[in-house]
Amino acid sequence: MRSLGKKVVAVAISGGVDSAVAAALLKAKGHDVRGVFLREYDLGKMVSGLIFVTRKSDLTPFSELTPFSVIECTQEGDRQSALAVAAALDIPFEEWDFRKEYERSVVRYMIREYKAGRTPNPDMMCNSVIKFGLFLKRALREGADFIATGHYARLGYRVQGSGYTLNAARDSSKDQTYFLATLTQEQLKHCLFPIGTLLKSEVRVKAKAFGLPNWNRKDSQGVCFIGKLSMKEFLKTAIKTKRGPLMTTNGERVGTHDGAAFFTIGQRHGIGFSGGGEPYYVVGKDMKKNIVYVDRQKPSSVLYQKELTCTHVNWISGQPPKFPFVCTARTRYRQPLQRCVVTKLRVTSYGLRVTFDSPQRAVTPGQFVVFYKGRECLGSGIIEE
Repeated sequence: MRSLGKKVVAVAISGGVDSAVAAALLKAKGHDVRGVFLREYDLGKMVSGLIFVTRKSDLTPFSELTPFSVIECTQEGDRQSALAVAAALDIPFEEWDFRKEYERSVVRYMIREYKAGRTPNPDMMCNSVIKFGLFLKRALREGADFIATGHYARLGYRVQGSGYTLNAARDSSKDQTYFLATLTQEQLKHCLFPIGTLLKSEVRVKAKAFGLPNWNRKDSQGVCFIGKLSMKEFLKTAIKTKRGPLMTTNGERVGTHDGAAFFTIGQRHGIGFSGGGEPYYVVGKDMKKNIVYVDRQKPSSVLYQKELTCTHVNWISGQPPKFPFVCTARTRYRQPLQRCVVTKLRVTSYGLRVTFDSPQRAVTPGQFVVFYKGRECLGSGIIEE
């Protein structure tokens, strides 16, 4: 954690142990810490036919859920836990209401992407628009010098050159720089990630030592919905079902589905066709014809590809590198870093082509490719194909 002197820090306390320890560490260093619980959705309320949702976990990110995942809401429990943490630390506590903004910027984005046949990443959008957008702006407006979260990441600073760097956490198994790869210099200069130098096991130990009431609280998993609901049922509140064929890559019809929008590349469960023996996976979709293509998983399968293109590129330094350049990248959270060469697309000034040394499984349009140099997160782009 950088040396700051005494500062006012607004901490996004989610109710989990990670953000609780982040707040405790900052207070122990003498900062004026203020706890904030971010209200991002309504329980029991429908808005424009959509159910408010949010991710409250560092175990099962929204981006890793398929339309057949089942999730359960824990928001009220999270709020009560956050309130108890603030009371134990004797810090001010507020609840800030971002429900309308969340529905408009995150939920509607998710629906648009699924309707277009893509697989969205609401985790990235929530971080960009809500946590490091609206929350940061309001905190600064109300007198905070910094905001802090319980993300597993570390900040660095280059005295000469590009300013702040976003670096992988000490605990590689918990590192969350993938979800922070849309951030900018202007955002990072006001951010603190106090637990980035700790292992998850050490976070638990510190939580108990600080006397935090949630030191042994189980990490919640998945996305919060109203009650218990499958992702597919949620999507059906906004996307009409439409029966279509399940086809193999050889052109054989093996079943039917109720809408290509409800499937994602690489999906195995909930396809509606097992094939017996070796499993089948979703390897492609034709949205115009409403066809879902499936294939068995093989190294030579169409489920694997060596190249992708991406747009909406963000370089954390604020400056693009000199192309072509060699780095590592991942196309999904927790994926081991893969060596690649990045070049500019000739047809567009802001698109990139990423060529990997080895074929990558289930590269999915709508998801993010995130670039690294060593342990430094360089930035990201949205996968197009």
